Amino acid sequence: MRNTQTMFKGVYTAVITPFKNGKVDYLALEKIVNLQVKGGVDGIVPVGTTGESPTVSFEEHIEIIRKSVEFADGKLKVMAGTGGNSTSEAIYLTKAAEEAGVDASLQVAPYYNKPTQEGLFQHFHAIARATKLPIVLYSIPGRCGIEIAVETVHRLAQDSVNIVGIKEAGGNPDRVSQLRAELGEKFDILCGDDSLTLPFMSVGADGVVSVASNVIPREVSQMVRAFRSGKLEAARALHARYYALFKDLFIETNPAPVKAALSMMGLAEDSCRLPLTRMTAKNQARLEKTLRDCGVLKGGLNKRKERV
Repeated sequence: MRNTQTMFKGVYTAVITPFKNGKVDYLALEKIVNLQVKGGVDGIVPVGTTGESPTVSFEEHIEIIRKSVEFADGKLKVMAGTGGNSTSEAIYLTKAAEEAGVDASLQVAPYYNKPTQEGLFQHFHAIARATKLPIVLYSIPGRCGIEIAVETVHRLAQDSVNIVGIKEAGGNPDRVSQLRAELGEKFDILCGDDSLTLPFMSVGADGVVSVASNVIPREVSQMVRAFRSGKLEAARALHARYYALFKDLFIETNPAPVKAALSMMGLAEDSCRLPLTRMTAKNQARLEKTLRDCGVLKGGLNKRKERV
């Protein structure tokens, strides 16, 4: 029998993993989590794609999750990124996250090894059986090379009561309509692309796992709350104001742009782990202009704050 309680709606910030001198900078991470609390987001997602999960060690991965739970201090839900392309590793990280006290696990489709849909089913089935945590699937074919088929999501939801939602990052609103038709209203669907948040919500998504909310948590929260409460014009105005930022935060491979933005704001060093590198000077200048134009940095053309 499916879990009938909808659990994950609103804005979940895919927080960066800040580095300093090659090591995780937990002071900066605490600042960023505190910014999310003040900004009114619903939760955070540590060590996902934006958190550079492929380049942190197992020990770092687990410690980042522990610190995120500590810094959130019950004021935000913590949906830990604990997926992987090895089922046993994903189970190991998920169990560690459960012990750390997270609220849910985000499970990305296995990447590089490209399993069949049956392989995807068996992978997520095994993880779901190994934990009591709610699990949110994560379909991002642009990075993983495969998509979690709608039929597979439906099969998993019927099979495991703790598979409660999906982060949909394939860029196709038709998928949201298909998922909603197959899974009903109790299954949570979160957009995986900031610029598509409103289009996805218009056809049934419940919110967003946001990169932009690292930088503008209050504004992204206002936009999503406005749409959910029927204030469509207010939501669209916020989308229009920050659309250029939504796009420029992906002008190079995520999370290089958002780390550059946070560095400009004085919140974290502009440092990624190889093979990711800092943005080019040209793109840094473009991003800085966008941050100023939309009022995030001083000197912007429009510093007005919308209130919803």
